[in-house]
Amino acid sequence: MPTPNLRARLRAARGFTLLELLVVLIIAALLMGVVAFNAMPGERQALQNEAQRIALLLQLARDEAIVRNRPIAFEADNSRYRFLIREENQWQLLGEDDLLREREFSRAPVALSIVPAVSADNGPLRIVFGREPVDRPFLLTLAMGNSSVAIRADGVGHFTVE
Repeated sequence: MPTPNLRARLRAARGFTLLELLVVLIIAALLMGVVAFNAMPGERQALQNEAQRIALLLQLARDEAIVRNRPIAFEADNSRYRFLIREENQWQLLGEDDLLREREFSRAPVALSIVPAVSADNGPLRIVFGREPVDRPFLLTLAMGNSSVAIRADGVGHFTVE
């Protein structure tokens, strides 16, 4: 007859029941589902992140225009945006600046609109920052599907994402 100490060891060495393993697998699957859902940002979150990046870059472009004493423009269409600098009588891509380089939207196409309207032609949207520290206020709206995010510029260098 086994001793009580041996009986306790035999009971501990039995392993897990099928029900216990099933509960652990269900909990692991639920956790992986939650992580996967949060790791892949939705349309609204992707647009919000893009707007935050653009707002920071617009502020940098405005400051660069003042420091360089030359107009700098933000130009965008539905798939990409870029920054241009005015050299003599034409706009040239600001290629040597790593921060103000041309970029593609992470999820294109993105519909863009600006209030007040900057130009009447059907070309890409363009916002020009001059050498003066005060500019005209505007509201730049980015839309994708049913989601939209706006970047509000107050004219004195503050850009907020709404």
